[in-house]
Amino acid sequence: MPSSLGLYIENNLIKYAKISKNNDKIKVESFGIKFYEKADEAIKQIIEETFSYKIPISTNLSEETYNYFDVFGGLKKKDIDGIVKTSFENYCYDNNLNKESYDSKHIYTNTPTNGEKIRAINISAKKTTIARIKNQLSGYKVTSISPISISISNLIKQKKGQTCLVVNMDEQTYITKMSEDTVKDVRVISRGSKEIFSKINSRENSYSKAYEICKNTTIYTSDANDLDMEENEFLPDIIPTLYEIVTELKDYMEQNIDSIDTIYLTGTLATINNIDIYFQENFKNVKVEILKPYFVSANTKINIKEYIEVNSALAVAVQAVSPKIDGVDFIKIGEGTKLLNSFNEKITLPKINEIDIWEIYAAHKAKFIAATSVVVTMLIAYIISMISVNTILENKDKEVQQKIQDTNTKIAEMDNYNNKLNNRITRYKNMISNIEKNNDKETEDRRYKNIIPNFMNNIMAIIPKEVQLTSMTNTNSTHVVLEAVSSKYEQLAFFKTKIKSEGILNDVISDTGVASGGSIKVTIEGELP
Repeated sequence: MPSSLGLYIENNLIKYAKISKNNDKIKVESFGIKFYEKADEAIKQIIEETFSYKIPISTNLSEETYNYFDVFGGLKKKDIDGIVKTSFENYCYDNNLNKESYDSKHIYTNTPTNGEKIRAINISAKKTTIARIKNQLSGYKVTSISPISISISNLIKQKKGQTCLVVNMDEQTYITKMSEDTVKDVRVISRGSKEIFSKINSRENSYSKAYEICKNTTIYTSDANDLDMEENEFLPDIIPTLYEIVTELKDYMEQNIDSIDTIYLTGTLATINNIDIYFQENFKNVKVEILKPYFVSANTKINIKEYIEVNSALAVAVQAVSPKIDGVDFIKIGEGTKLLNSFNEKITLPKINEIDIWEIYAAHKAKFIAATSVVVTMLIAYIISMISVNTILENKDKEVQQKIQDTNTKIAEMDNYNNKLNNRITRYKNMISNIEKNNDKETEDRRYKNIIPNFMNNIMAIIPKEVQLTSMTNTNSTHVVLEAVSSKYEQLAFFKTKIKSEGILNDVISDTGVASGGSIKVTIEGELP
């Protein structure tokens, strides 16, 4: 009965899950979360606590990059693989990357807009990153290092004809598009739990406490307008990140030509209370669910939310024993084992009987003399031919040296011409630069003339109905300070986020707000664009 220990490793946090497989049934034997300062010590404790000394270990890839290459589908697979490899090498060349420093894997799917082509989802990671992951787990039986965007598909069983999005909100957020149990697309959003934990940790000085605060927070929905501000003091650290994830998810769905049936939420941020209702209010035409692994029974005595906390670890654990998608493991099994073993085998040479060499010489004297004559003749002929070849090479070398000298003379003439040309180019560039500076000054003067009216028009276009702007101060030529009041904090958070996302102000900052007489006042500052 195959078993596996899945370790999903983040900064300061490891999610783990030990599973076993019996026929087609997957059983979760143990799971949990461990915060750490030293990863190797935390991993050792997890292995001891789960008795996983000898079972395979599966973990997640990190810092990976995704590229998409479209290839004509009528080719042979080896030719398609070669084109994908070449395409990735061209990507490295165009971006000044050393292709030898990267390892890459790819999976194939259909191209949304062209039925004759197939799309390769290429996943690459630095070899140093892979080596660091292996080094963290040195001494253990590591059999799989896979990207969570692909391995998360192991937790879902889809019905035929359905398309879903899995929104995995861990340190950063992965959007995985699936159709009929295959991965069709991956989008990475830089926002996630890392940003929220960092904000809360700066106040509480504890990542474990930041995790518990996030897990026990209830976010605002349309049916929860009367939440106590004191019990939700960390909402200003949480809501903006969730709002930006929702915004990018909306953009992704608008660009997607396929109809989405279900959005599954998973990852650390999926444990926030009302998170599914919050997403459902933003995606009214799509069913939103918290992702529950298909193999976890609804009758289990364990709180389903505890499984959801370690979904990422479960996903990489299943990747080791029953992967839905092959070809994405960044573990290479060495092919040199047999060769190494063969080097250790004893080699026995046949024994040679002692023979009287002089007796052999006496018996075959005539043959030895004839053979010696042939060898000497061939040696003389070889020496003569080598002398002739050397003479020819010396003459050719003189010709080459003369050609090099002529070429160097031409290069010197071209360098002199290029210097004169570069001097003229520099003079013309200076003239153009002076003209552009004058034009920029005139443009900047016109911009400052209209910047405040334009700013006011933009504010009027985005300010929510339930938010009142009580003060606006232009402290210098570009710095603006706004004071806004509302009875609902989410309206103020929305107002601030729109100012930032619409680019109405740059470098936007705000305080956490002051509650007074049933209303909340927030100060927002930023630079005019």
